[in-house]
Amino acid sequence: MASLGIEAEQEPLLGDRTPGSREWEIIETEEHYRSRWRSIRILYLTMFLSSVGNVAVVRSYIAGATSLQERTSSMANTSACQALGFILGPVFQTCFALIGEQGVTWETLRLQINMYTAPVLLGAFLGVLNILLILSMLREHRVDDSGRQCKTINFEEGSTDEVQVPQGNIDQVAVVTTNVMFFVVLFIFALFETIVTPLTMDMYAWTREQAVLYDGIILAALGVEAIIVFMGVKILSKKIGERAILLGGLIIVWVGFFILLPWGNQFPKIQWEDLHNNSIPNTTFGEIIITFWRSPREDHSEEPTGCPNEQAWCLYTPMIHLAQFLTSAVLVGIGYPSCNVMSYTLYSKILGPKPQGVYMGWLTASGSAARILGPVFISQMYTSWGPRWAFSLVCGIVVLTITLLGVVYRRLVAFSVRQGRSQE
Repeated sequence: MASLGIEAEQEPLLGDRTPGSREWEIIETEEHYRSRWRSIRILYLTMFLSSVGNVAVVRSYIAGATSLQERTSSMANTSACQALGFILGPVFQTCFALIGEQGVTWETLRLQINMYTAPVLLGAFLGVLNILLILSMLREHRVDDSGRQCKTINFEEGSTDEVQVPQGNIDQVAVVTTNVMFFVVLFIFALFETIVTPLTMDMYAWTREQAVLYDGIILAALGVEAIIVFMGVKILSKKIGERAILLGGLIIVWVGFFILLPWGNQFPKIQWEDLHNNSIPNTTFGEIIITFWRSPREDHSEEPTGCPNEQAWCLYTPMIHLAQFLTSAVLVGIGYPSCNVMSYTLYSKILGPKPQGVYMGWLTASGSAARILGPVFISQMYTSWGPRWAFSLVCGIVVLTITLLGVVYRRLVAFSVRQGRSQE
């Protein structure tokens, strides 16, 4: 509290801290508070505009610039901004289609602005704008789990309010476990995104155009649902905690894939178009000419639909009803964002106030590996063995993940809680 007598204009933000408690000694000036949250909001904007390649850096910064009480809300806002960018990006691209292929030409620069170049130019402009905001407004801030300012690379010797980063060993078991769970969460959602189009085409005899349109609408709706879930978990985590939400999210995901298992005695439409007799029937010469003339056009306009007969499981596997699929999509849309934001929020708390760049890089790498392996896994399993085996294995993977979470549940606590410096 000594700094209050030095600079009267820098009043500490005490929040709900009470005299006599340890938090009463924490001093964060109004200037520092505004600068810290201005920087965090700039990173929210960064995740909205372009989250490719900088996810680990943004998460690492936010983890170091927020206290335990602020962490979950900040991470949820980060994911919400990223999801909003994923939703609005294709919307803007669709709007640019109104410009047309010809568009307008800027003769001075020999620059043609049309439906193809406009999205690229907008992306470049937003990227430059983002860079300028980061250079002009982003500042380095580090606080410990209680919110006390820590020494950073930009630490000035004249400041006396900062405290040293607490020392202690990170729980490596909790770190590895969280990486595994994060891998599973992204693995499951990546395979769900991959299988949506072939599944709907096989089960409901949709054409490619119908599948692209309808599945695009479904995935866009899931994106909106994810934003709502991100906002909801901020409130719910304060009541039941991050671990409980992570466990509940995994259970919801399991229920979603269990519902997706095929039941009943109704089978999908089989695609028999490839089984034609190559012999030419007794027809006139004119009919043969007309047949050859019309066949190429019919192949393009009337593509075969249904479950391909090359997939043997189509003959004996019941179809997945549309109500099953939509219910499963809603449940996965609730469980995935809950598990996603809770897993890396817990991860950042486990690591504590130390620099988290390397560890966040490993977490992002595990998520990237999941996005590679998930589509490969589901494509092979679905094509060879069908949805019953594919989704049964997914349910098994989720059960194993829930079991793993139960085993290490008590170890998934914040660094300061494990060190005994704060209460859970």
